[in-house]
Amino acid sequence: MKARIGFSKPIKIFITHLHGDHIFGLLGLLQTMNLLGRERELEIYGPTGLKGFLESAMDYSLAGLRFPLEVKEISSGSTVKGEGFKVRARLAMHSIPNLAYSFEEDKHPGKFHVEKALRLGVPKGPLWHRLQHGRKVKLPDGREIKPSQVVDPPKPGVKIVYSGDTKPCRAVLELARGADLLIHECTFDDSLAERAEAEYHSTPKGASTLALKAGVKQLILTHLSTRYREDGILLEQARKNFPKTLVARDLMKLEL
Repeated sequence: MKARIGFSKPIKIFITHLHGDHIFGLLGLLQTMNLLGRERELEIYGPTGLKGFLESAMDYSLAGLRFPLEVKEISSGSTVKGEGFKVRARLAMHSIPNLAYSFEEDKHPGKFHVEKALRLGVPKGPLWHRLQHGRKVKLPDGREIKPSQVVDPPKPGVKIVYSGDTKPCRAVLELARGADLLIHECTFDDSLAERAEAEYHSTPKGASTLALKAGVKQLILTHLSTRYREDGILLEQARKNFPKTLVARDLMKLEL
């Protein structure tokens, strides 16, 4: 509500795992959407057990919804496609199954150069449209014009990866390769590395090393233990490996 996203818009919700701090607020969110008059279908994706959890919680609380709800349990390797984007899931390493997610925009069309098209004798109209959409055209004089002659190569879309709860692992590393932004959990500082390993969580060194290996552009640390009243020590430790590191804040905005 504070983000002013709008609860009536097309929304897909992705759940990483079924620990309480990641899922217990979901029913309240659904009820809020219901009270605010949502009518459009809502899709929720997550690991095995998600559907049973929601069905039980709604049955016991008598929480009926006036909008259609589609709960889809997915597994590692699943890809969910939307309009202009896709979401890929990979199984990370936590004490229970945890899905890390990569949110990837489709490639953006390259710039169409009007002056080049006119110089080649391509008349404005349907032929321009065909070239802009990657199809070659034939002119009345028999010449064939390829899109590459008047259109720049497509630009990659934004890629954002969210680890969920995990210790550093190859699945997240591979998922995060070349990402514009990696949001990685960082529950403990480096002095508690053994505890982090035992509890399947991460440290600044672990998260920042993974970010460096994956070649991401920006790292955001999240899921900090409440033992840390200030996040300075975590930032300092992470920035030794990866200077472009920040700590997550509610309603934080970043330009990618």
